[in-house]
Amino acid sequence: MKTTLSFLLSIALLTPVCLWTQTRYAVVISEIMADPSPAVGLPANEWIELKNNTSLPISLQNWRIADAGGQSGPLPNFILQPDSFVIVCSAGSVPAMSIFGTTVSVTAFPSLDNDGELLYLKAASGSIIHALHYSAAWYRNELKKEGGWTLEMIDPHNPCSGPSNWMASTHPAGGTPGKKNSVDALLTDDTPPQLKRTYSTDSLTLVLVFDEPLDSLSGATLSHYSIDGGLSVSSAVTLPPLFNEVALSLTSPMQAGTVFHLRALNLQDCQGNSLAGEVTVKAGRPSDARPGDWIINEILFNPKPNGNDYVEFYNRGPRVLDAARLFIANRNTAGAVSSVKPVSSFPFYIFPGEYLVLTEAAEQLPLHYLVKDPEAVLDISSLPSFPDEEGTVVSLDAQGAVLDEVPYKDDWHFKLIDNPEGVSLERIDPGSPSQEAGNWHSAASTAGYGTPGYKNSQYKSTDPVNARITVSPGIFSPDNDGRDDVATIQYTVTGSGFVANLTIFDAEGRPVRSLVRNGTLGLTGSWNWDGLDEKGKKLPVGPYILFTEIFNLQGKKERFKNVIVLARNLN
Repeated sequence: MKTTLSFLLSIALLTPVCLWTQTRYAVVISEIMADPSPAVGLPANEWIELKNNTSLPISLQNWRIADAGGQSGPLPNFILQPDSFVIVCSAGSVPAMSIFGTTVSVTAFPSLDNDGELLYLKAASGSIIHALHYSAAWYRNELKKEGGWTLEMIDPHNPCSGPSNWMASTHPAGGTPGKKNSVDALLTDDTPPQLKRTYSTDSLTLVLVFDEPLDSLSGATLSHYSIDGGLSVSSAVTLPPLFNEVALSLTSPMQAGTVFHLRALNLQDCQGNSLAGEVTVKAGRPSDARPGDWIINEILFNPKPNGNDYVEFYNRGPRVLDAARLFIANRNTAGAVSSVKPVSSFPFYIFPGEYLVLTEAAEQLPLHYLVKDPEAVLDISSLPSFPDEEGTVVSLDAQGAVLDEVPYKDDWHFKLIDNPEGVSLERIDPGSPSQEAGNWHSAASTAGYGTPGYKNSQYKSTDPVNARITVSPGIFSPDNDGRDDVATIQYTVTGSGFVANLTIFDAEGRPVRSLVRNGTLGLTGSWNWDGLDEKGKKLPVGPYILFTEIFNLQGKKERFKNVIVLARNLN
C-alpha cells in the first residue's frame, strides 16, 4: 500500500512537468542584459531571465538558449516552479549573479548583441518555446540603450506583442534579475496581426511576413490564402522560431516580371485576434536592377537638429527589385566609390512605382516630416556620410555596378530659402538626368520641406511632345509653395549632334538669364528655370521671352521664341 501510494504520488508530481515542457510560451524570456557596460548597479555580465508562466512546475533539463549564430549547451536538471524566475548565464558569471536570485549556467552562452539579436528558447525536443528579435529601439530611452540597463518584458502573459511589450528597466540598479520586473503591468492585446509584405525563396515558394507571431495552426490553414495569376496554394507552414512568417507552396511557378496579388483572411495571432476582413499584398519574383530602374529621388543631407539624413529611392522600371541586392554608397575625396552599405539585411521587395527611404532612425522621421507609409522606410545602422555643403549619393547593384549617382551641392537649393537646414532636395523629373542641377529643387514649404516615401512635391514629368520647343506652365510662381514653382522648357530635335543656347529676356528686351550655353542635345530633353536672374536674385513679376537657338556643325540653325509669365507671390 505504501509503495503504491508513493508511486501514485510520484506520477502526480511528474506528469505536469512532462505535460508542460512542450507548450509554447509556458516559459518566456522575461529580461535581457545585452549591454552591461557601463555598469549602473548590476555586475558587468550578460544574462537572461526566464519566467514560468504556468501554474505547474516545469523541467528545464536539456533546454537550450539559441541565437542566429548557434545554440548553447543544455540547461541542467532544474525545475522551474510556477510563477517563478531563473537567471541563465555563463559559468563564469554565476558567482556574481547568484546573489540576485536562482542562477544556472550553460556552456556556450550566446554573446548578446547590443542592437539587434534573434534570441530563442528551445525545449529538449527542439520545439521553440519563446522567441524574440529585440533591438535598441525597444529600450525607448536614448540614455539607457547605451548600456548598463536591462530590457524588461512588461506583461509576461502577453508574450507575442513584440516591441510594445518591452522597455528599459526603471529599477535604480539597472535591472531586476530573478525578481518581478520593475515595469510589470497588464497589457491588453486586441490588435489583429498585420500582413506586412512577401518575398520568395524560389519560383514555387512565397513567404508572408507578419508584424507579430501567428497561431501556428491558423497560419498553416490553406483556406486562409488565395493568389491571382492562375496560381493556387498547395501547402502552408508557419515558420519557427518567431512564427511571424508563413511559407506557402504554389502549384505553378511565379514568372519574374509579373506582379501577383496574395489575399489572406481569418488569420489569428497567438492571442486569438483575427485579421479584420480580407487583406491583399503584392507578390512576385525579383530581378536584377538595370540603370534607369532604381533612381535616387530625394536627398536630405542637411537635417534639422536632432534629425537624420535620409535618401529616397524610386523604382521607375518594370521589374520587382529586392533591396537586399541593392547598395548605397558615396565617393571619397579621391572620387572612388566608398562606404558601401547594403540597403537591407533581409529580403525586402520594391514593386514598380514604389518608393523606399533609408535613414538611421526610422522612428524619428515622423517627428519632422509627414510619413504616409511607414513600411516604405527602412532603418540602416549607418548611412554613408553625406556632407551639408556637397557630396555624392551612389546606388549600386549586387555586382558593384553604378545604377544611379547624384553629385549634389547645397546651392542646388532654391536660392531664396534663407536656411536649407531640414529641407530635402527633390528630383523634378524621374526620367531626366540625375546629374543636372536643374532637375533638382528644394521640397515645397507646403509639403513640410520633405516628402519621404511618396511623390515629390516638385514632381513634373516631361512627356514627349510634337513641337520643337514648349514651355510649361505658361504662368509659374517660384515661391516654393509646391505649385508651379519651376518652369520646364522641353525640346525635340530630328537628329543627333545638335547644340542649344537659351537666353531669357524681360519685357524690355534685356537679357536677364543665360540658362543654357552650348548645351548638347539628345533627341528629346528639357531644362528648368526657377525664376531667378543670372546672379540668383528674384526677378519681378511679368512676361518674359525665352529665346532658344538650336544648331549643329553642318550649319543647320533654328530659333524659337516662347512667352512665359512670372507671377511670384510677393507676400
